[in-house]
Amino acid sequence: MLSGVGIVLLVLLELSSPRAVSSQCQCSALQTKQLRVNCSSLKLKGVPHVPADTEELHLQNNLLTGVPVGYFDTMQNLRMVHLSGNRFHCDCGIQYLRTWLLRNRALVQTMPICASPDAHANKVITELVDSDFSSCSPGHSCPGALYDIILGSMLCALIVLLFWSIKLAKDSTYILGIYDKHAGFEAESLRSRKPKHRMRIQRGDGASSSDMVDELEQPLVNMEILPQIVDVLHKKHNIKIKVV
Repeated sequence: MLSGVGIVLLVLLELSSPRAVSSQCQCSALQTKQLRVNCSSLKLKGVPHVPADTEELHLQNNLLTGVPVGYFDTMQNLRMVHLSGNRFHCDCGIQYLRTWLLRNRALVQTMPICASPDAHANKVITELVDSDFSSCSPGHSCPGALYDIILGSMLCALIVLLFWSIKLAKDSTYILGIYDKHAGFEAESLRSRKPKHRMRIQRGDGASSSDMVDELEQPLVNMEILPQIVDVLHKKHNIKIKVV
């Protein structure tokens, strides 16, 4: 015997089932093993929840003012829909229904008509144009699209910034200034200060110490090829060395 809590859970599961339908609507099986859901003339102010395998849906002659976004998207087996005789309010919230009707004209027996506002009264919903929704904010009409636009804009900006950084680095000029007081530096400043080097100088290794000293006095950098080095750095790496 089920406890009271178990019975409540079973009721909640039945109400949340995909085949759960408003108690006022009538369901009947078709020859195609699909469902016909008849919710017409029930003074409904909101669309009822219907099973996903509904093939015929009758919502005519009610008090509906709109259809929630995505309402028809789960009904992949729809073959007939009746929506006439309702009081649709054709403001920004009607855009989903208008788009769905334009894509599924063959499923609708009689196109629904706007009841309000006065600017659109008695106008067929599919006859509304994009300019009729010019005052609607993207966030109200299509939140997902606004998010995609923002994300796409940020991605494009990041790509542009990356290419701009690469171009900037390529076109950048680096200037190394060599002042006059450093242009004639002595080889003494380039001599090795390592003790082992000095020990080899003292031992001589078959050469006199005076010869070794004379060799060290020679500049370790050939200043004659400096212009060629500067030219290569400038042409291949866009690095300029400026003597000031």
